[in-house]
Amino acid sequence: MGVTDTKQTKSTSGNGGYPHHVAIIMDGNGRWAKDRNFGRTWGHREGTKRVDEIVTESCELGIKYLTLYAFSTENWNRPSFEVNMLMRLLVQHLKKMDKKLIRNRVKLVVQGQLPRLPKFVQTELKRVMKLTNFSEPALTLNLALSYGGRQEILDATKALAERVAKGELSVDQIDEAQFKAHLYQPEFPDPDVLIRTGGELRVSNFLLWEIAYTEIIVVQDLWPDFTAAKFKASLEQFKTRERRYGKTSDQILCEKLPLEFSAMARPINL
Repeated sequence: MGVTDTKQTKSTSGNGGYPHHVAIIMDGNGRWAKDRNFGRTWGHREGTKRVDEIVTESCELGIKYLTLYAFSTENWNRPSFEVNMLMRLLVQHLKKMDKKLIRNRVKLVVQGQLPRLPKFVQTELKRVMKLTNFSEPALTLNLALSYGGRQEILDATKALAERVAKGELSVDQIDEAQFKAHLYQPEFPDPDVLIRTGGELRVSNFLLWEIAYTEIIVVQDLWPDFTAAKFKASLEQFKTRERRYGKTSDQILCEKLPLEFSAMARPINL
C-alpha cells in the first residue's frame, strides 16, 4: 500500500530507519464532512477506513507500536448524539476488523478511563483484545479511548502516593523510571514521532509525559484524506530529523562512528 538523508536514530535501527512507535492525533473528521455538506457521521465513517490503511502500512514498514488518539476525556463534552454515534461506530469497526488483526498478528490494547465507556463498548474491546493477545505481535495497536494526558499523570501520581502511604516505597525512591512504571502502558517505548492531521498546532492533552523528546509532524490533510502514502511520506520526513536528546550534533556524529574513529574524534582535555 500504499528529502531523505542518512541521519538515523538509536531507536529506529533494524527497520530501515522507520520509527518503532508512532502516535497519531486523528483530527479533521468533522471538518472533512462539513466541507462536503455531509453530516459529521460521514466524516467519522470515512476516518475508520484510514485507520485500516495506516495499520496495514505500519505492519509493512516494521513499526512495532501504533498509538491512535481515538477519543479524549474532553470529547465527552460533545453532543450526546455524536458521542453515542462514535461509540456505536467503534464497536461496528471492531467487529469488522478483528479477523484482519488476527491475520496480521496485530495485538489490540487500550488505555484511558475505560470504566467511563459504555458497557457494550467495554465488552467488545475485551473480546478483540482476548482474540489478539499475541505474545510476539507484529504490531501493537494502542487505542487511546476516554484518554487524557493530564489524567494519566494524575493517576500515576496517585498510585505512587498510595505506595508511599503503605510503606512500599519511599519518596527518595521515586524517579523517572518509577513514574513511568505507573503510566497506562509502562512497557511501551516513548513515541518516536507524533503525527497530527488537520493542521492544528497543539498536542491536545495527548501523551504529555511520553512525548518529551518525540518528533512532531503536523500535516494539513484532514484525517479522512490522510492516506497510507501520506503516512509513509510523514515517516520519511521523520527519518531526516536529527534526534539529539540534549546533546550536540558533533556528539551524535561521534556515537555513529566506528569505535576507533569515535575515540579519535573526541576532544582531548589538557
